[in-house]
Parts: sequence; C-alpha cells; structure tokens
Amino acid sequence: MKLTTTAKLPKKTSAKVNDSDNPAWTEDLLGAPVLKRGRGPQATPTKVLTSVRLDADILDFFKSKGAGYQSRINAALRMEVERKLTGRPRAPTRTPVAS
Repeated sequence: MKLTTTAKLPKKTSAKVNDSDNPAWTEDLLGAPVLKRGRGPQATPTKVLTSVRLDADILDFFKSKGAGYQSRINAALRMEVERKLTGRPRAPTRTPVAS
C-alpha cells in the first residue's frame, strides 16, 4: 500500500515581525538603481558581422594569445591585404579590444 503525504500550508500571520538583525529593505538601504547599458548603435559602423570557417589550429593560436583574438585575426588579414596591394607590409596598428 502506497502512503500519500500532503504538504501543510504555512501559517498566515497578520502581524509584521520587526527583526533588528534582518530589517526590511528600503530605498535608503538599497541606494540608487544602477543601470547598465551596452554600447548602443555606433554613429558610423565600421565592422560587418560575418561567419568565417578557420582551421582549429589557427584559431587556437590566436585565442592562446588572450582576449581580443578577433581583432588580431582582423589585423593579420589587413596586413596580408596591404602586402598584396602595395607589395610591402604596413606596420601593425594597435586596435582597441572589443568587449
């Protein structure tokens, strides 16, 4: 025979309990709300979202150098394009790391 159990409902109390160790939260305790926003739309977007298939070892190489691997891949591709267009590589420029 299977026993069934029923959950008991919590007791309802109408009186509020004041606990000095656990006071009710107020606007003063919480402070002003903090709003976090993204970058928003750029005035003149310079990058295009695309999908590129890379060999795993190439991607691992760029990722092993730390954050900003997509910018480093972009810089390497840009250097190759410059080399093909002008016949000589341009000095790499420091690009800001996108978050």
